[in-house]
Amino acid sequence: MSPKRWYVGLAALFVALAGWYLLYTQQIVRALRADSEIFTRIYAEVMEGLTDPEEGSSIQALRGLQLLITESGVPFVMTGPGDTVLAVENLPFDVDLGSAQGQERVRGYISILDQRNPPVGDPEVQLIHYGPPPILTRLRWIPWLQAGGLALVVLMLAGLVRYQRRVAGERAWTVMARELAHQLGTPISSLHGWVELLKLPAPERPGELSEREILHELDDDVERLERVTRRFELIGREPALGQVDLTRVLEELEGYFRSRLPSLASEVELVMEVPSDLPAVRGHHVLLSWALENVLKNSLDALAGRGGRISITCSGSGADWVDVRIADTGPGIDPGVRDDIFEPGVTTKASGWGVGLTLARRIVQGVHRGKLELVSEWEPGATFNIRLPSEA
Repeated sequence: MSPKRWYVGLAALFVALAGWYLLYTQQIVRALRADSEIFTRIYAEVMEGLTDPEEGSSIQALRGLQLLITESGVPFVMTGPGDTVLAVENLPFDVDLGSAQGQERVRGYISILDQRNPPVGDPEVQLIHYGPPPILTRLRWIPWLQAGGLALVVLMLAGLVRYQRRVAGERAWTVMARELAHQLGTPISSLHGWVELLKLPAPERPGELSEREILHELDDDVERLERVTRRFELIGREPALGQVDLTRVLEELEGYFRSRLPSLASEVELVMEVPSDLPAVRGHHVLLSWALENVLKNSLDALAGRGGRISITCSGSGADWVDVRIADTGPGIDPGVRDDIFEPGVTTKASGWGVGLTLARRIVQGVHRGKLELVSEWEPGATFNIRLPSEA
């Protein structure tokens, strides 16, 4: 059975149990009302027998009282000397007291009654053995019904959480695979192009590229492939953390992005302010660079076609943390996806996979025990703050 059908089945069972529970409690309420009516009639019979001066009225009242008690449904057994069964009322079975088998069966039932309630009367004359009223038998099932309902709720919640985790995991793997294919696609396409150029005679190559120059470009593409594979190999592992020069990481990213910034109609300005005394952080150089790169790419994509400014500022937040704030002057984050911006598959771009910020948070919070959050609320643009543990 699929998880979805299993969950639907549990939900249907819970609804059925809840409906049965409501009907069952309604029956108990009606039974309690009937008992209240019987007790009221018993009280009326007693008062009538006490206040009526006519001879024989007391006996008549007692007979009426006996009848009302019998109507309550409480099982009664009257025994005389020698455990002889003299009379029974409201037994859960039919019995012939005139037979030895009937007497023996009732005595077995008496042993059950006496375990719950001690008999009333004089053993030398007669004893009255009695059991619980029918309403009490019904009430005993209520805790079990409640426990069963609670167990079903727990099972449904556990199933729902498990199902949601599975869906989230499958979605994360899907977007991760797409991101991997996307990152591998560019250098692989470039490698194909350089290989095709190598097949051409030297005079036919554009720009009269030499084999040495082509081999240099091939080497760069292979290095990019290795960098991508190293990054994805580290996802899901617990890499060894050490001292990382955050200033160097940011300078490398600045050099990488400056050569790719739009500089014509939609110019994008990149401004970085890093204090000279910025302490090192505890982390992993490759993964930390990847996380910051994904956040920067998000800001760069937000400015595509419109231009603007991306600013990177760093500061030491006390002695234990270092803050890196990346802000852009783009349109900001849509309020409809603001709360889910770090979830896999969530993106504001028409062609995006929605994995960049998910990976960044996973790296910052899961690997580096830091914090990545969207901090801009009312000002234009988007501002992300990355807090990392200091190594100082």
